[in-house]
Amino acid sequence: METKIVKANTESDFKEAAKIIRSGGLVAFPTETVYGLGGNALDPMAAKKIYEAKGRPSDNPLIAHISSLEQLTPLVKTITPLAKSLMDKFWPGPMTLIFNKSELVPLETTGGLQTVAVRMPNHPVALKLIQEANVPIAAPSANLSGKPSPTKASHVIEDLSGRIDMILDGGDTDIGIESTIIDVTSDEPVILRPGFITSNQIGQMKEDSSVPEDRRPKAPGMKYKHYAPKASLVVIKGKKEDVLAELLKHQDEGIICTDETRSYYSGNYVKSIGSRKDVKSVAHNLYRVLREFDETPVKMIYSESFDETELGLSVMNRLLKAAGHQVIEVGKKGKE
Repeated sequence: METKIVKANTESDFKEAAKIIRSGGLVAFPTETVYGLGGNALDPMAAKKIYEAKGRPSDNPLIAHISSLEQLTPLVKTITPLAKSLMDKFWPGPMTLIFNKSELVPLETTGGLQTVAVRMPNHPVALKLIQEANVPIAAPSANLSGKPSPTKASHVIEDLSGRIDMILDGGDTDIGIESTIIDVTSDEPVILRPGFITSNQIGQMKEDSSVPEDRRPKAPGMKYKHYAPKASLVVIKGKKEDVLAELLKHQDEGIICTDETRSYYSGNYVKSIGSRKDVKSVAHNLYRVLREFDETPVKMIYSESFDETELGLSVMNRLLKAAGHQVIEVGKKGKE
């Protein structure tokens, strides 16, 4: 298959992309979080194509993207007052809500579940494509399953060129990590995946991103290893000075540091992920930095850790999944 790559700036580009979606094909497009791999969320065969193109486990549910609240009603059984309040506050934006699905949504899109994940992205290209296609678009991240999510079109080209019909190049994404996912199917809503919108912004709410090995994950990013570079990644936890001392032992390998510590390292493969004073910069740069290491010969990458509060919690969620939860607690022996 030849993948057509276009700049997302003409009406004809959007009309062609929308036609591909409606006919069951796949189009990668930017959102405010990461690039998504889009197919008609109501077409079982399109969902199967998404799983095949990504090499994604078929029990890992897809997120249906909509451009208006009118598109939500046919997809779900009920909209609770809590769900309505979250939509009023955070949509369009990087928040995904899980509802009990209607019969309209095929099980192929939901990973076999009776629930459906839905969000309204806050990106002009994404919204225009959904409007033009006039169908909800299922769109997981536009990367090969397990690799770092794509934050620019070149990442999508690297992973999926020849596997999908079209890539809409809308430039770099703004946020850089995926949406916050909240299950609103019960009286006790649960944050299943931390994301750019933090618990402090949402209000007090239970968080649970675990899933038993023998169960289907209710949301993307819960069960399987994600975001991993080619090299093995280890996260170093502990006091700042102890983490620095540990990382200095590994300067012949890859190092992920911050702007505040970059000057301490002299190795050839040291990359700053951003400033601790601006955790948004860390989130924005995370996947880009992980992908940049794929272009180096390093076999091991050692990373500084971050405070697991607010947006730092979401950064650490992605970093630990990328590391396969390989952690060195400074002062302790071995890896957890």
